[in-house]
Amino acid sequence: MPAQIHVFRCLSDNIGALVHDPKTGACAAIDAPEDAPILAALEQTGWRLTDLLITHRHFDHVQGAAGLKAKTGCRILAPLKAREAVPDADVYVQEGDIVSVGDLKAKVWETPGHCSDHVSYWFEAERAAFVGDTLFTLGCGRVLDGSYSDLWSSLQRLAALPDDVRIYCGHDYTLSNGKFALAADPDNAALRARVAEAEAAAKEGRFLVPTTIGEEKAANPFLRAGEPALAKSVQCEGADAFSVFQALREWKNRF
Repeated sequence: MPAQIHVFRCLSDNIGALVHDPKTGACAAIDAPEDAPILAALEQTGWRLTDLLITHRHFDHVQGAAGLKAKTGCRILAPLKAREAVPDADVYVQEGDIVSVGDLKAKVWETPGHCSDHVSYWFEAERAAFVGDTLFTLGCGRVLDGSYSDLWSSLQRLAALPDDVRIYCGHDYTLSNGKFALAADPDNAALRARVAEAEAAAKEGRFLVPTTIGEEKAANPFLRAGEPALAKSVQCEGADAFSVFQALREWKNRF
């Protein structure tokens, strides 16, 4: 039986996600921005939380962990490199580990750049990747204590996934990302259509999470840094794709 995935809002712009294995009844939450919306989503779905998969150490992704553990008894899994920030985790994971949620299996990918301890959870059989703050719908994470080269490598790794893979990110920044993307890539018809879709969704109280790798490769400027139009937008004609990406991300920081 295929996994069931439920997404919902937390805090002001975080995205919560539950991954449920209907065969075994196991259920994982991806990150813990706050416990109340996650508990409400569990009540709405009727699922029982067994696992909490942390993508990175930032407060808006871990602050609900202790409350969820106290209320549900869930197992907490966190990046090994975030051990100091998430000291009460039951399991610490790193590149190459396999995480089980009932019969569902996720590969742990280290995807640094936004921060040095960031991991993503790639449920290959489910064609779903939970990428935290590495890749967003029409955007990517800000480089904090990671590096531009790390983030670029992480994005390239995600971009190499098949086009139909669903990407679940940690925030809904789609409208602001879309404004920047249009400034950087104004002649992109796929981007214009995607922004229109995001605007319509927002009016209906929806958000474009998940997105897909194919949709992002067509419209996300940070995955299109190898295109001449993006190089021109940052006055980097003839530069390599990484240099264009770094210039785009620095522009976005000021946008």
